[in-house]
Amino acid sequence: MSSLKFAASLSRLGTESAFEILARAQALAAGGADIINLGIGQPDFKTPEHIVEAGIQALRDGHHGYTPANGILPLREAVCADLHRRHGVEVNPDNVVVVPGGKPTMFFAIMMFGEPGAEIIYPNPGFPIYESVINYSGATAVPMSLKEENGFAFSADEVLAQINPNTRLIIINSPANPTGGVTPRAEIDKLVAGLQAHPQVALMSDEIYSNMLYDGREHVSLLQYPEIRDRLIMLDGWSKTYAMTGWRLGYAVWPDAMVEQVQRLCINDHSCVNAATQYAGLAALNGPQDAVRDMVAQFDVRRQRIVAMLNDLPGVSCTDAAGAFYAFPNITGTGLTSTEAQNKFLEACGVASVSGTAFGASGEGYVRFSYANSLDNIEEAMRRIRAVL
Repeated sequence: MSSLKFAASLSRLGTESAFEILARAQALAAGGADIINLGIGQPDFKTPEHIVEAGIQALRDGHHGYTPANGILPLREAVCADLHRRHGVEVNPDNVVVVPGGKPTMFFAIMMFGEPGAEIIYPNPGFPIYESVINYSGATAVPMSLKEENGFAFSADEVLAQINPNTRLIIINSPANPTGGVTPRAEIDKLVAGLQAHPQVALMSDEIYSNMLYDGREHVSLLQYPEIRDRLIMLDGWSKTYAMTGWRLGYAVWPDAMVEQVQRLCINDHSCVNAATQYAGLAALNGPQDAVRDMVAQFDVRRQRIVAMLNDLPGVSCTDAAGAFYAFPNITGTGLTSTEAQNKFLEACGVASVSGTAFGASGEGYVRFSYANSLDNIEEAMRRIRAVL
């Protein structure tokens, strides 16, 4: 019998339950069950054809080797042009670091500031990897409470009140996973103003859903605040906007003081990003954006339908989802815990969802549904859940 001894830090590393639910759903489907998957957070659309062709052409053109650790220059320049178009900001390509997806930026940023004795403020309920990596780093995870009555937007006053001399990093995510919440400009203005008294605190702004807002809401990028640019890490990428989750392509804008450190982390971790994928990403940013607009328009139709049908379920209420492609209904009226509801929906009616507690303790009483699925499937899923409830 093996006597291997693992590092104690591994016991502090969590996971992303959506992938566990996906595996359970796939196993049930393989056994003949009729499963509707509203659990996994990925667009159900194909990557636009011109992007696929660009990746294929890159391989045919011989782009088979290593690239710079921070990404090819044309791609970093295209990122800067895109940020100027969308947010009206100027970014130097030297501050852009291309990575394989969104998670490496989270991991690098948290590990850069997280250590025993440090505190990192993160959204709760929020993307589970934030809390997982904070705990892994040895830092103390301090939850930023996102409340239903505030549309799941953070309160600047509450966040500022949590800062102390041990606070190293604040993580912000708007539009948000799992809640679909969008923090309004007034709260972000207030947070940035208050942070002037705390120059030792860095920020990581996860803006991966920045193209997915509804009912005329605006996306407020933290890059628009020059007074914090010297300590801001802004995360974005291609996965959600261009339906490229499997391509594994993301980026972040890093301040001057962190660029060298993060490039060393890249070299130690993954060397560089797949070359052909970077050329596909270049085609995505420089090419037509019609597919993006069409996809978001279809998400909007599904959003309105799923929120209406959730609000019509016994014991369930759901706030208007403002961004991303998630609904986060309150299920306390059903008498079920979040995990009980998740399991009941999957096992009794073949609908995969994710327990709110997968996104932190504040998620108890909620379940996340992804409406990145067809309207027909969404409607059928809600009918099945109604029958079970």
